[in-house]
Amino acid sequence: MAGEKDLQLLLRNMAPLQRDGVYVFTTHPDPDPQTLAAAIATFREPEGITCILPRAKADEWELSYTGLMAWITLQIHSSLEAVGLTAAVATALAAEEISCNAVAAYYHDHLFVPLGDAPRALEILRGLSADHGAKTDL
Repeated sequence: MAGEKDLQLLLRNMAPLQRDGVYVFTTHPDPDPQTLAAAIATFREPEGITCILPRAKADEWELSYTGLMAWITLQIHSSLEAVGLTAAVATALAAEEISCNAVAAYYHDHLFVPLGDAPRALEILRGLSADHGAKTDL
């Protein structure tokens, strides 16, 4: 099943949802299997493997991290070939000085924003969606 490519439809129907929990980014040259299994996402770079983990797990295993993040999922099934969604979302958040770390998966785009900025980020994303025709009774 192919995802949506039309930017206007993506923005209108993105339905941002904050996931429960607090998340952190950790990195290690060779994480143990337990850390990899608990990660909600990983990415291998020359400097090491980045793992996005629930904060509780990182604390339990005494892993270092900086920043506490909220996880927001854009609930529309976006195509990996869609153009402009990440840019539009990041631009809207940047205009309000909210950093955004985006992760694209097969079905959805996921945003990690500073925990304290999550309520404003959701408001901004819902406003962006409403600007493109979404219902505002969320």
